[in-house]
Amino acid sequence: MIYLITGGSGFIGSHLIEQLLRNGHSVINIDNFDDFYPYQVKIKNTLESIGKISDFEFSDKTKDINRLISLSNTGQYTLYYQDIRDKNGLENIFKNHSIDMVIHLAALAGVRPSIERPLEYEEVNVRGTMNLWELCKDFNIKKFICASSSSVYGNNEKTPFSETDNVDNPISPYASTKKSGEVIGHVYHKLYHIDMIQLRFFTVYGPRQRPDLAIHKFAKLISNEQEIPFYGDGNTARDYTYIDDIIDGILRSILYLEKNNGVYEILNLGENEVVTLSEMVTTLENALGKTANKKILPMQPGDVIKTNADITKAKDLIGYHPGTDFQNGIKKFVEWFLRKRH
Repeated sequence: MIYLITGGSGFIGSHLIEQLLRNGHSVINIDNFDDFYPYQVKIKNTLESIGKISDFEFSDKTKDINRLISLSNTGQYTLYYQDIRDKNGLENIFKNHSIDMVIHLAALAGVRPSIERPLEYEEVNVRGTMNLWELCKDFNIKKFICASSSSVYGNNEKTPFSETDNVDNPISPYASTKKSGEVIGHVYHKLYHIDMIQLRFFTVYGPRQRPDLAIHKFAKLISNEQEIPFYGDGNTARDYTYIDDIIDGILRSILYLEKNNGVYEILNLGENEVVTLSEMVTTLENALGKTANKKILPMQPGDVIKTNADITKAKDLIGYHPGTDFQNGIKKFVEWFLRKRH
């Protein structure tokens, strides 16, 4: 099979590509190496995902990415330095390949930054996604997986969060773009018979996690004996999901789409285990063998109080069974984090 992955040099995307290549598939990776976090991280992700760990000497972003492309492109793997907002650029890629399925992971991420840059989030997460659906329509590609987010639930009072819950009350521009993707995706499913699964990811963590996300950010600050920003009273809670479980859920979704027609489904991919901010910090402290220096701050606009995934539907439909509890997941993350630092 030939899979087109958007955002394939990111955290989740690089792990997915690594597994797909290992399983003998061909992959087309589209990534724009956005400056949301250092592009060098994505280059390292890419090299790891294709099994080409090398002493990459960084100099200039464009030159580095072009060198990465020449280093990584093979018959089984092709990397494109491409923005999904550029429909003409995307069209050239679609023309060059016979694509069996699109797995759309690329997005402008982050709740708080979306409040500062809402129009840019709409451009990337809504218009960029629609560009992909338009091209799937034009090139008769009928299988599509889309990354949604637990943020669509907002401050849902009912827990655990179920796919049947009303999600009409997002509290950040980022969440609203993800809800828009689910709604517009249904339109393309109905009009153009594109089989589709929308995956609501719940706070993914593990090796290669984005450096701006709390677990990675806190690990670095605690290790360096610097203050960590601690928002609220520590009782906010997240359903942290280990990367291996997320990848398993995506792979099972791929198999389900390949075997079935007439599909439009929304699935929660979480761990079904809720961890408070205080518990998360304590677990990190224990794994790192250091004590956090907390800077107590007020709750931030757009942050939800709690996330908790009901994963019954994913279990029933695709056989999803997450297997990594938080303690073991943090242990694995810290092992990677400490290894990466040396």
